[in-house]
Amino acid sequence: MTENKAPYEMQQPPEEESLTHAVGTPSPVEVDEETHPADAAEHIERLGVEEQVKFVKQLPIKDAADSIAEMDRHEQQSLFQNLNYGFAAKILEQMAPDDATDILEGLDEEHRKGLLRRVKAKERAELRNLLTFHPDSAGGAMNTEVVILDQSLTVDQAITKMRDEVEDKEIPYYAYLVDSAGRLTGVVSLRDMLVARHGKLLRELVKAQNLVSVTYDTDREEVARLIGHYNLLAMPVLDFGDRMLGVVTVDDVIDIIQEEASEDMQAMVGAGADETTDSPVLYSVKKRLPWLILNVMNSAVSAFVVHLFQGTIAQMAVLAVLMPIVANQAGNTGQQALAVMIRQLAMERFDRKRSWLAVLREMRIGMINGFFICALVWGAVLGLTQHFMLANVMTAALAIDICFGAFAGAAIPLVLREIGRDPAQASSIFLTAITDSLGFFTLLGLAVLVLF
Repeated sequence: MTENKAPYEMQQPPEEESLTHAVGTPSPVEVDEETHPADAAEHIERLGVEEQVKFVKQLPIKDAADSIAEMDRHEQQSLFQNLNYGFAAKILEQMAPDDATDILEGLDEEHRKGLLRRVKAKERAELRNLLTFHPDSAGGAMNTEVVILDQSLTVDQAITKMRDEVEDKEIPYYAYLVDSAGRLTGVVSLRDMLVARHGKLLRELVKAQNLVSVTYDTDREEVARLIGHYNLLAMPVLDFGDRMLGVVTVDDVIDIIQEEASEDMQAMVGAGADETTDSPVLYSVKKRLPWLILNVMNSAVSAFVVHLFQGTIAQMAVLAVLMPIVANQAGNTGQQALAVMIRQLAMERFDRKRSWLAVLREMRIGMINGFFICALVWGAVLGLTQHFMLANVMTAALAIDICFGAFAGAAIPLVLREIGRDPAQASSIFLTAITDSLGFFTLLGLAVLVLF
């Protein structure tokens, strides 16, 4: 993430100029040091693509870079695809390396190569290196603009060195100490350096330190969890030789948590994990259509179950009225268990034994809630139909389906994880198929056995 600077302010066009603005004339821009880049990014996103291009070209390069870094991912890519290579390359050079890498990853290979050829050699080498890391790993999320100090320096020398370098670095929450081979030996906070006595060696500040770090291939969700667990502002990222590569900062972690939460929510229902309301229509169709087709197939199973018992339904039409109640109650119970389990998997390190114990917990909750729901439904069915055995059949079917719905809702994410899939991916679709089919079969099957 970029630092919170490069401020400026845009004045919205007056109402009488809205027509001119709509056909492609950018709104007037007034540079103001109090405007945050995130606010500028929102303004840019409200413009059409052509207006966005004209708008950012009016800004100082650094201001444009800071604002674009705050834009939505799809908006960034759309804008960069319409900027000429030279201007876009200058913007990349002014961005934090992790932000620039995120943009380059979303471009097609030919466009990416064209941009990199126009980036200065030093920045180009750094960006190419970052592009080798998986985007969902610590290496893909890290920033390489960090303060790295030789552990043999004194505190005074370190502060002087930081003062000279800090302008081009990420916000210096910590200084990272390395030995002659570049291996990380400790982390010193600015506070520790400021309160240390004059002449004290940096290595003396970290003698008994319990160093927390991750390797570059660590999943970014795990990095976010560790930063939260240890209450850190930044996490050092190392190679397998313990050499310092960069850091993942807390502002990046906030982005990671927000992205992962929205991805899980969308994946649960079969939407694209990275979709937004600004995503291209065909992209969204491509992501959603396969899961909708799978849902049709699942619905066909439920329809087949109903078809098997069409004679029973014809003899007692009230069964058709009761069927959705069974399926909906079980489905809702399962959705509750599903949401809790996915949250648990996202927030904590996966522990197989603990996770399956959580499944049993959800079943117990389902049974307790099911008891009260079944008692309510039993009374309602008996009061409306005056049919004692029908009320019993309905209650039994509902109890079975609710208990199994709770089990399925909690177990589906674990099964998906065990087979190497995203625990949230279309889990809601699978759950609905299970609870609908089982609910219909249980109600109609018990009706055949007891009522006819």
